[in-house]
Order: sequence, then structure tokens, then C-alpha cells
Amino acid sequence: MTMAHRPRMADNYTPKLFTVLSERYGLRDLRADALAGLTVAIVALPLSMAIAIASGVGPERGLFTAIVGGFLVSALGGSRYQIGGPAGAFIVLVAATVHQHGVDGLVLATLLSGLMLAAVGALRLGSFIRYIPYPVTVGFTAGIAAIILASQIRDLLGLTLSGPEPGELAPKLAALAQALPTASWPAVAVGALSIGVILGLKRWRPHWPGMLVAVVVASVAAIALGLPVETIGSKFGGIPRGLPAPHLPPVDLAKIQAVLPAALSFTLLGSIESLLSAVVADSMSGRRHRSNMELMAQGAANVGSAFFGGIPVTGTIARTATNVRAGARGPVAGMLHSAFLLTFMLVAAPLAGYIPLAALAGVLALVAWNMAEKHEFATLIRASKGDAAVLLTTFGLTIFKDLSTGIVAGFSLGALLFIHRMSTTVGVQAGAGEEDDRGYAEGLVGDRDVAVFRISGAFFFGAASAVSTALDRIGEHPKAYVLDVSDVPLLDSTAAASLASFVRNAGRHGARVYVAGAGREVRRALLRHGVRPPLARFRSNVEHAVASARARIAGEADSD
Repeated sequence: MTMAHRPRMADNYTPKLFTVLSERYGLRDLRADALAGLTVAIVALPLSMAIAIASGVGPERGLFTAIVGGFLVSALGGSRYQIGGPAGAFIVLVAATVHQHGVDGLVLATLLSGLMLAAVGALRLGSFIRYIPYPVTVGFTAGIAAIILASQIRDLLGLTLSGPEPGELAPKLAALAQALPTASWPAVAVGALSIGVILGLKRWRPHWPGMLVAVVVASVAAIALGLPVETIGSKFGGIPRGLPAPHLPPVDLAKIQAVLPAALSFTLLGSIESLLSAVVADSMSGRRHRSNMELMAQGAANVGSAFFGGIPVTGTIARTATNVRAGARGPVAGMLHSAFLLTFMLVAAPLAGYIPLAALAGVLALVAWNMAEKHEFATLIRASKGDAAVLLTTFGLTIFKDLSTGIVAGFSLGALLFIHRMSTTVGVQAGAGEEDDRGYAEGLVGDRDVAVFRISGAFFFGAASAVSTALDRIGEHPKAYVLDVSDVPLLDSTAAASLASFVRNAGRHGARVYVAGAGREVRRALLRHGVRPPLARFRSNVEHAVASARARIAGEADSD
């Protein structure tokens, strides 16, 4: 048994790269991966810079993240097709961390998040991420999209604010509204051109790299027409030609404690986003990812990104989907995507200085629009009051408080609603009347001395009170009770304690309780809480239990 278990454990923690290379990976596969990697790199190039700028750091840090983090995610990950890099979902968290703790604090938080992600994977906790309710995922994603869209208004319209741009949404929108008279029409034109090119190519040339083409066209138009718009070069001084030497900022206990909440938020969101992206790749390819290995790779990628001054890394759904559609055969495509991005930095970094910020803002505005799952949002609003409450709670708190609060509150509300729904499925039925679609054999019920009750459904703390109340309301006091629990798949300690209380009360009235049809785990839980002889007896089925009860009652009558 142990020998059979070990290979499964080894497989769960084997990077998919090793699996793919062992499957007779050849030159044809390498060509396919090279083409897919180039395609993804073309998509990732403008997006990585735009996400970094929107996050409050220089564009080069987005490229560092895509190169180092993306390479490690593919080389060590548990998915064949996952593409790692900076993600739009992190913009809000990263910008807030930079505002509070500076870039050094962000790098430290990224490092700590990487260690946490690796620990989550090593402890095999990746499977628990799937328990986050769907309305929570849709709610926080839509909230992030709304915040990203608001964060791009300034560059998209070329606004000049009287002071720093507020971080919170309501003050931000108020400040942007006051600055509307300062809008720069050249910036508006460049942003509109960028959006128009992306939408046009998506409709008429869907296989073309719309984002890259849009940025190139907007940059050429701005240079050719001499438009007075802010560029990467004018704001950040350009992009370095290559990666920096690995280093970390000064680390001390006080700094770690200060950035720990941000690191926890990065870990939570990174786990969700990376595994969601891996699931999307699975659905497109028919493959299955290794969730815990994927999280360990995400951890290594974030540690690597931090050493090179990058920002948080996660699996990116859009780039991963592009990788699958481009015909990738395995993780080599993601590794080559990082190599192509590094080549761009080495060869063409000076050209990035001419990219207008309004063009990148247009790219991110469309990313935010596509990121908001509008159809799913509307469907959940109509689905049920419970799902709508979870969705709107998560969405509202993400926008007006913060992402972590939104996720925790949405998850907690979803859990409470689930407990309530499950508790309503538990029932207590006396005897077997006409409404009983299962029924007992004739003669088992109707005896005034033996009361038969059936408990059905998952009997847990959420339903314990209702079941106890139903049993306590029994008016007559028969000489024996038969509790049929054959339809109880689950019984927790709260439920077991409530049945133990019923058994004791029955004993005080001189009645014995017979528990029929208890499964192994249900019986074990009842025994632990004192449901045992002489007050209670276990029988394999209702027929046996009723026969035992009648035999005991008859024996007592004979002795009298």
C-alpha cells in the first residue's frame, strides 16, 4: 500500500516540464513551442509595462516580473500551459502597497508572498482554493476591473490634477471629475486610437496581436504628428537594456511586520488567480494540472521576481489561453516567452521610451472591461437572493474597502448561506405515512409502544437545533424509540451531542433507544458522545431494531 502511494505523491510534486520532456519531446514540439512563446511574448510585452505603470512602479519592473517570474512558473509549474507574469488583478494591491511602504516594501512583500505560496503548495492546501464560492470570484474580479478602469482615466484623458491622485475610489473619481477641464485632446486621441485599433483587429484580424499593434500605431502617430503627450521616456526615463543584478532591499523585523498584511493578500489572490488560470488551460486542452506543484512554482517565481526588483507574479488567464490557442506543446513555450521578452530588452529597449502613456491606458481600459465578467455578474444577480448578496457584498467591499476584506466577507457570507441551505435539507419523519416515498415493511410502524423516526440528510451543527426541537416535541412517551439514520451520510459532534441528549431524556422516562442503519463514521461519532448501551443499542436496519424493541417490551411484560 505504501509503495503504491509514493509514486502518486512524487507525481503530484513533479514539474510538468519533466513530464513533457519524458514524452519523447522532439524538434517539431520545440518549433511549436517557439511559435507559441513568441506569440505570447508579443501579447505580454505591452501588457507587462502597462500593468507595472498602473501599479505605481516603472515599466521595467513589469518586464523583470514577466521574464524571471514567467520563466520559473513554466519551468517548475504543475501546468503544461501556464504563463506567469504581472496580472491586472494585482494592480490595486500593488499600488496600495507602494503607496504605504514604497517600492522596497513591495519587493519584500513579494518575497514573503513567494515563501507563503511555496508553503501552501508543500502542505497540499492547493485543493482548498476550489472551495471559494463562484459569486465571490466574480464579485472581486468585477471590483478589481472597476478600480483598474478608474485608475486609467487620468492617463487616458491626459488630466492634470492639483495634487496626488487619491487611492480610494470615491475620492479618486471626485478628483478626476474636478480635473476634467484640464483634459488633453492629443492624449484623448491617442488613447482612442489605441482602443480603436484593438477593437478593429479583434473583429477583422482576430489572430493579429492587437495590443502590440495598437501601441506601435499610437506611438508612430504621436511621433509623426508631434503630439504633446506624456510617454514612458518623459515620465520614467526609458527602460534599461537587460536585467539588474539580483539583490534585496534591507530587511528587518519591523519592516516584515509592516508588509505582512500585503504579503498575505498577495498570497490569497495569487493562489486563486493561478489555479483559475490553470483550470482554464485544462478546459481548453483536456489536460490536468497539479495544483500543489503549481503553487510551489508560483512561490519560487515570486521569490525570483523579488530578487530582481519585480512585482508579484501569478498565472495570467488571457496569456495562458493565448498560449494554448497558439499551439504550445508544453512549458517550454512559457520559458521561451520569457527569453523573447529578455531579447526585446537587450535589443529594442530604447524604443519603449516613445510609447505614449495614453496608449497603454487604452490597453488597460480594455483589459479591465474584458476582465469584468459582465454576463456572469448579471446571471448571478438574477440567480437567487443568496448568490446576489454574496456577489454584491464582495463587489462593494472590494471597491470601497479593500480586496482582502471583500474576499473574506464574501466567503463568510457564502459559507453561512450554504450552512442554512444544507440545514433545510435535514428532516425528521415519524413513522412511514402516505407521504413517505420509501416506506417500511407492513407492521413495522403504528405500534404505540415503539415509535419509529427517520432522520435524513447531512446532520450537522446547522441542523442540530431543528432536529432536537422536532424530537423534543414528541408528545407521547413510548416504551422504545427507533431512530433510522440510514439516510444520514454525515453526522458531526454537535449533532451527535444532540442525539445523546435525546437518548438520556428517553432513558429518564424508562424508554430505550435503538439506532438503526448507522454507517461506520456515524456510529463512531455517536459512541464517542455516549450513545451506547444500556441506554441505546445499534442495529443494522429498522426491521431488526423494531424486533429487538418488541422483544424487550414483551420480555418485561412477561416478567411482570
